Amino acid sequence: MEAAGRLRKARAFHRVAQNAFALLESEGLDHAPVLSTASLAAIAYMDAVTISADGSVNQKDHSTAPALLRDCIGRDLPDGRLADLRGLLSMKDEVQYGARTSTREAAARAVEQLDRFAAWAVSWLEAKGVA
Repeated sequence: MEAAGRLRKARAFHRVAQNAFALLESEGLDHAPVLSTASLAAIAYMDAVTISADGSVNQKDHSTAPALLRDCIGRDLPDGRLADLRGLLSMKDEVQYGARTSTREAAARAVEQLDRFAAWAVSWLEAKGVA
């Protein structure tokens, strides 16, 4: 699996999350699809970084993904971006498999976290020649 391919996928999920937020906001619907897609985008961005760093991809429960990312790149991962990734992954199972409605506020927070995490990941990848 190549880092550039995962980055393309991450950008696509990211765009879908942003577009879904705008659509659902205007329609007044459940925002769970925004949170779900944002978590998938974050995973793809993370995979692009870990593949680029040492060829690894998280094959375990997504709750272990932040530790893998930290192990791969150490202090290159700012604490704030690690917190963004943890936040995005923490709600993944609930929004994908649970019955609870997700709010506009939660979706807005997820898109903001994703935007920050993505900006960091893309910058890191560009510095490594992946983009």
